[in-house]
Amino acid sequence: MMEGPSDRSDSGSGSALQAVFEQLRSTHTLSLTLTEPLCLAVIALDRYLSAQHPAAESYSYDLTVTDGRWRIKCQLADSLSRWVKTCSLRCGAGVLVSQLSMVHDETRLSHSYIRIDSIHSVVDLPERFLSVQDVGSIPEWCQDHVTQSDGPLQLSRKYYLPLWINDDPYESVWVPYSPPPDVVIDVSRITLLADLDAFFHSSRRPLPLLVRILHRSRIRYYGKPGQNIDFPFQVYCEVADQSGVMSMVVWNDLCPEWFNRLTVGSVLYLQQYSLKHSYQNRSRPQIRTLSLMTFHSIEISLNPRSPASVVTVIPPKSVQPQWDLPDVPYNFATRSEVDSMNNNQACDIIGLVTYVGRVERIRSKEKTGPEKFWAYRWVHAVDGTTDTPFILEIFSSSQPEIFNNICPMTYLVCTQMRVCKTGCSVYLTSSTETQLFITGCHKKQPYVNEPKVKAFIQWTKTLKDSVMLRRTSVGGHYCYPPAPPTNSNMTNEPITAVADLKGELQSLQYREHRRLAVQGYVAAVQYHAWPPQPETPHSEQQEGVSVRGVSDTGAAASSSTVDEMTLTQREMDSTSPDSDITVSPKRRRVQTGSIGVHRQYLTRSKMQSNRQVGVSSHEEEEEERQDEGELESEESEVEDASVRRPAVEKEIDHTSQDVQQAASHPTALWESRVWPLVKQQVTDHICCGRLDHESIPEKFHFDDREVLLHHLNLSPARWTPDLTSQTHTHTPVACTGYFTLTILGLNQRAAVDVQFVPVISPDDPRAAGVPHTQHDNSLLSCISTGQLCVQPDGSCPAPESLMCSAPQLESERVVCIVDLCLLGERRVETICSKLYRTADICQPDGTP
Repeated sequence: MMEGPSDRSDSGSGSALQAVFEQLRSTHTLSLTLTEPLCLAVIALDRYLSAQHPAAESYSYDLTVTDGRWRIKCQLADSLSRWVKTCSLRCGAGVLVSQLSMVHDETRLSHSYIRIDSIHSVVDLPERFLSVQDVGSIPEWCQDHVTQSDGPLQLSRKYYLPLWINDDPYESVWVPYSPPPDVVIDVSRITLLADLDAFFHSSRRPLPLLVRILHRSRIRYYGKPGQNIDFPFQVYCEVADQSGVMSMVVWNDLCPEWFNRLTVGSVLYLQQYSLKHSYQNRSRPQIRTLSLMTFHSIEISLNPRSPASVVTVIPPKSVQPQWDLPDVPYNFATRSEVDSMNNNQACDIIGLVTYVGRVERIRSKEKTGPEKFWAYRWVHAVDGTTDTPFILEIFSSSQPEIFNNICPMTYLVCTQMRVCKTGCSVYLTSSTETQLFITGCHKKQPYVNEPKVKAFIQWTKTLKDSVMLRRTSVGGHYCYPPAPPTNSNMTNEPITAVADLKGELQSLQYREHRRLAVQGYVAAVQYHAWPPQPETPHSEQQEGVSVRGVSDTGAAASSSTVDEMTLTQREMDSTSPDSDITVSPKRRRVQTGSIGVHRQYLTRSKMQSNRQVGVSSHEEEEEERQDEGELESEESEVEDASVRRPAVEKEIDHTSQDVQQAASHPTALWESRVWPLVKQQVTDHICCGRLDHESIPEKFHFDDREVLLHHLNLSPARWTPDLTSQTHTHTPVACTGYFTLTILGLNQRAAVDVQFVPVISPDDPRAAGVPHTQHDNSLLSCISTGQLCVQPDGSCPAPESLMCSAPQLESERVVCIVDLCLLGERRVETICSKLYRTADICQPDGTP
């Protein structure tokens, strides 16, 4: 056990952790509320399935923090998990801890740990932490009654999950790939796949198998709270010998042991396996180029026990031709061939990457078990057969080292992609069996001798890097395929009442994307130039989103994203990142863009220095208003949601000028005749501030590769000081301005502001795969098509000319397709993807 600070006369000098733990050890209640919050740096976040059954939260979190001298792993109270889910609490940030407790595991000897019960706020790292270069060199705190472990502090769990999804191998429990050692096997007594059915219907133990892996699925995690399985993982493989193809299932403990070593093309010698009825309700790879029978009735099961399966990987040099094992089948398609392929047909592709989108998440539709998310990103790649790129929707394939490193100018191979055709749009989406390969991974892969791969390599030799680099871009809002044409029906897009948008925003988690439709009238349009011209030192930062509304003074604060951003004037003195819907008898404002809110100017820089104190449902008494001087202090004033309940505030009238001051001043503005008459009666108005930089794609530069990938990928589970301290210049791709549309609900009780960024250049990645439609460049036409039409002289129409056509929207009933995404740090992206006149929308029966 490592010597703690209290064991050394000089080592604990200046340690804030030592002082706090001395206080905690001297308490008689095992809990300590600090009079002054303890500022610590977050260096690691770990997630695992909750051990409780039933559990209020599906997942628990361990938090590794440091005071600069010592580091310690603590458990995060379940009531604080929302801070992580919305990325308010993240690695590389400072956290002000206000309450801790000691937890003893009463079922084990000498196992105790610290739990963080209350967070005062999340802040930028103080200057003293900026000198940290290697967090691993910070010694670990260990005391007699505090146990440290590489695994979860709740010892009933033996592994951590990735921070944001469940289907990636994570941490050292997953054995890394290593070349197989030389082995000697007896192939004189093996059986064929075609003969397994006879063994299945008899009591005889099947003989060993010699097979090649043709396809491998991503990892499936099926853990549930209260489950006693140590490693609830599953992986499917399609294996083949000379007689046919069959599914092989790897179960539980064998997944961490073997997943990284069971690569496509590997040859396996299998012993002591089991045979079971095949599970039919799952996806399967398409193997059309292999003239072998596929056996669907039974499958091979590899189990860690009863019996314990024995798996041997044969080195490639030891594979004998007389074994007659089939080669891995491929079906490479060029971009020019994809358009003529059938919907849902599988193919393999190779291309030069020209665009990489940010990683986003969508919620799994599974109704059972804990909540799950899928991570995906959009990628464009070209292969020289046409000017149109492959448009690829790539989901995580349990290859994080590849998925997180896809960048422009790399050679990308994707196998088992499925063709998706929607109207005039054609794109490829990954399947459960998709495997990814990028530059640096192609050597010795089975596909290197495929004719279309060789043709692609020859084409790349004719390219100039400087020319291709000018075509590259990364990031920004991107969603494909575009909404259907105006004359199509919208049965695929559920219509959400404008008043219900708050609930949609409340349930968003970090980088979660959600598309929905709202119906109403365009009450106002603003045009803003981009990039914004700074008017104050703070104005370059992202600004907030407000909502006015009549509040329910008896309702407790929700721990949701929008609730994290809901404020009244009085409650700007006491709000929480974890529970920011605060309540007044008359009006409230929902902030959906920034970390906090100042009284009038909602710039993010001011918000960071004026974070507010939060409220929750655990206490009944009202909280007193914080001192005005505390609002202006450099320290955050946000208390955890587990501390307070919304106070009932006196009415303070917020005029629309407050919101205008919070956002960049528009260069052009139009309002409908009805808007000035009803906007004071609108009870909920979700108002967006300035467009976030993350919503605009930017040019790719090789020198900024690492920092760009850091921003495009999901927030990391480990703090890397060198990387997080780097900055780069954001060079937007073809964006000169954007529109803010105010959509008034049909009942005139709620309104929402959405941002529309028109496509003005073919360099914009959103222009790929979208037919260019000629129109009259009226505002309605631009929003309906998503793009401006270039004028005969090659220029785009001036904003003033577009705004002159805004009166066409007067009293026009519309449906707006909105893309929502929580970018993190309480910044919500609300993008208008398309606008329909309801008169142009066909009903399911084909009538308008």
